[in-house]
Amino acid sequence: MIILLMGVSGSGKTTIGKLLATSLDWQFSDADDFHSPGNVEKMRQGIPLTEADRTPWLRDLQAALKRWLQENRNVVLACSALKDSYRQFLLIDHDRIKLVYLKGSHQLIEKRLQERHNHYMPEQLLDSQFNTLEEPLDALLVEIAEPPQVIVKTIRSTLKI
Repeated sequence: MIILLMGVSGSGKTTIGKLLATSLDWQFSDADDFHSPGNVEKMRQGIPLTEADRTPWLRDLQAALKRWLQENRNVVLACSALKDSYRQFLLIDHDRIKLVYLKGSHQLIEKRLQERHNHYMPEQLLDSQFNTLEEPLDALLVEIAEPPQVIVKTIRSTLKI
């Protein structure tokens, strides 16, 4: 099974993803690691990515998902997947890929981004992230105001894993 944790930058995808993967003894992967150096540099400079920037990234992610499914690997993937079209491209097996939406208010996430260090995504891109976000209708929705351990328990109990 693959759990795709989605949400805007600062929603806790990496933190929750690592905790969840550890609790399950699964592999953790971060979609940020699939970005080209050019994409990372654009984001570091506060420049939103274009569709042309995202297309190779999405293709690489889809290839990884196919490989993991073929190998029957259990993976937690942290990925913004802000648009429905991105999610439809990535959700290639609805039975074995579970979508979890980490949802939080703009105010809460902005506060988290202000406190975050050593990450290339600047807080000024948060508005762009929320403007791009198309909230999923077919995901497990988890409010992020709870402590990470509570969120992990909620995900595990709802997905029965």
